Amino acid sequence: MAISKVHKFRLALFWRLFTNYFIVILIPVIVASILAHVLAVRTIEKDAEKLNDVVISHFSKQTDTALDSLKTNMINMLSSSNVTGLLRVVDDSRENQQRSDQFYALREQLMKLQSDKLVSKVFLYFANHDLVADVDIYTDKSYYFNMTYPLDEQQKAEYLTHFTGKKMMDIIDSRTLGMSAVMSYPFNTETPEVYLVVHFDQDKLKEQISIPEKWVTGTAIATSQGEILNQHSLTDKEVKAVLEHTRSKVIESQFLVTDEIAMSLVKSRFNDAWYYVTIADLRTLMKPAYMTRLISWGFLVFFLVVGSVVSYYLSRRLYRPIQEISNENKELSQRMNGMFPLMQELFITKILQGEYQDELSIAYYAKEIDFTYDKQAMRTVLCIAFHYNSEVYDRLSETTKSFMFVEIKELIRKSTPSIVWLCQTKPDVLACVVTHDTFLHLGAEEAADITKLVLESYSQYFKATIGIGKTVNAAEELHESYEQALSVLQNRGLDADVEICRGPLVGERTQWESFLSVQEVNRIFNQHKTKEYERLLESVREKLEDGKLKKATAMQVKYLSTDVLNTWIRAVETEHNDFNVPFFSGLYDRLHSCMTWDELDQCFFDIHRVLFRTEEPDQRTQQFTEILDYIHEHYNEELSIEYFAGLLNMSNGHFSRTFKEAMGEKYVEYIAKYRLMKAKQFLLETDMKIDDIAEKVGYWGRNSFIRTFRKYEGITPAKYRTMHH
Repeated sequence: MAISKVHKFRLALFWRLFTNYFIVILIPVIVASILAHVLAVRTIEKDAEKLNDVVISHFSKQTDTALDSLKTNMINMLSSSNVTGLLRVVDDSRENQQRSDQFYALREQLMKLQSDKLVSKVFLYFANHDLVADVDIYTDKSYYFNMTYPLDEQQKAEYLTHFTGKKMMDIIDSRTLGMSAVMSYPFNTETPEVYLVVHFDQDKLKEQISIPEKWVTGTAIATSQGEILNQHSLTDKEVKAVLEHTRSKVIESQFLVTDEIAMSLVKSRFNDAWYYVTIADLRTLMKPAYMTRLISWGFLVFFLVVGSVVSYYLSRRLYRPIQEISNENKELSQRMNGMFPLMQELFITKILQGEYQDELSIAYYAKEIDFTYDKQAMRTVLCIAFHYNSEVYDRLSETTKSFMFVEIKELIRKSTPSIVWLCQTKPDVLACVVTHDTFLHLGAEEAADITKLVLESYSQYFKATIGIGKTVNAAEELHESYEQALSVLQNRGLDADVEICRGPLVGERTQWESFLSVQEVNRIFNQHKTKEYERLLESVREKLEDGKLKKATAMQVKYLSTDVLNTWIRAVETEHNDFNVPFFSGLYDRLHSCMTWDELDQCFFDIHRVLFRTEEPDQRTQQFTEILDYIHEHYNEELSIEYFAGLLNMSNGHFSRTFKEAMGEKYVEYIAKYRLMKAKQFLLETDMKIDDIAEKVGYWGRNSFIRTFRKYEGITPAKYRTMHH
């Protein structure tokens, strides 16, 4: 009977406590949750739609601006006097010199137009003359579309049908040739004489229409005729949805959600039949709304559970004996006493990180955790950075690692005669606060030497660097010493197992250049193009040796090494489809784990062997061996494609395509690059004049040689010789 009464009383007490909790706390929480759910979520959803509209409007304006600029450049190009002048003399055989001058001036304008970021190729098609001209050549139509811009008969017939009637930047979308724009001249005639053709760079156009926002999964340019001119990251389902909606007449920006696809469409100002489309990930776009809804419900459930648990706990606590409460308080007091060392280490960490910077707060908290110290003693912070040897250190268990660092701390305390405070400020940084002892003449330098001896016995697990901060006279100034010690750590080298960095600060130790110059980057690309792979490795080793002699810091060497590896990867990534992002990431990880000069040298040797491996020639390449040998011996003579095509019983077009498949580049480009390789040797190894070198490597004139050299190398021959000398 008594037990039943006690139980009822406890239950009544529980409901009383819970009712008070419900009225005071839970009702406001419920009201807040409902308001957050009803108001905040709706506001966030509207803001998300507005944000989406703003982003796609900005994206469409950027794209329209780029296309309008290209259209303006095309009009300016055709309006120039060079086109008009060329039309007057194109059929006059007596005006050869004037025609050549007109073509040369026109070529400069074509090059300027082709330099647009969205353009991959530009040429002029003369409707009433057997003539085509681009930045490299002017020739008859048959030769141009067979050799310079090879098309089969079906492609050519389909392609040439577009060169009729008036064109004001009409867009041609060919699945085989890509997207291009055509403009006729004169502008206001149905029988133009010249058509300017601009081929779009599909990759650059994709970059132009791509949106970096996380919630945008794909973008596209679509037409009201149900065509997609260009798209980025659209799935088949999304492509189908885009085509269905763009066929309808969309006047202004709309945000549509259909079949779990969120789509925004904006009509282009550049072309009334175009629409800019973005596909949004609703879960990402509406994530704040979902999170707010989830948090509001979570808060409600949390407070409900907490209220129930607290009410139940308090109702039970009221019936526990006073002695039990007393015993629990004693046990809690004992636990707090055992936590004092950890609290003191945390206290030192906060002082070093600058959270306590006045004498009063430091004295107050020190008293609370029973931490005694001399307020006016001279102290210096040593920062010990650990650079782990992954091959050995990672094989240790977490328990072994913990005990090892406890042992290191204890050895440092015992080995140093003065008072030492130790704390772990970062996972790989141990801070050591040394109190100077004037009687023993022990300061920061002596403490660093003692610490170095302790750490050397653990060199198989890590390479350690000790940074010495400045000496301060008060505890509230220790954060300044700590910050300087961290800065000094960045001057570590790649030699000793345990290194003491006494200064100077970062950037004052050596003037060694830690990044590749533009000329060095170009040299690497040139050496890769000419397959001088061994020279690539030699150049890196020379750089490392120079850094070793000039005592470059590890940070400077890592910056340079990363720059070199990045340049190597850029040089080979277009040739090796078997390399992927995880593979390249592994190379960077391997490079950054190097701790010594020898490890860096071996690392670059291994990476060089993988990236620049040579492959055995296939059967088709062997078929061209004799032709390549002939080219290499007679590169300074006229090398006709008809001659070599006849040797292999091939047509000119078939030989050109076969040569490109076998050698990886066009016949004319291969000869040009080989001649330039020889020209660079003459530039660097002889004092020959530019005119003599041009004749030596098979060019008829100085201007032709300089134009070709600048096209492939980006600079003139004279500048190349000056730069490398």
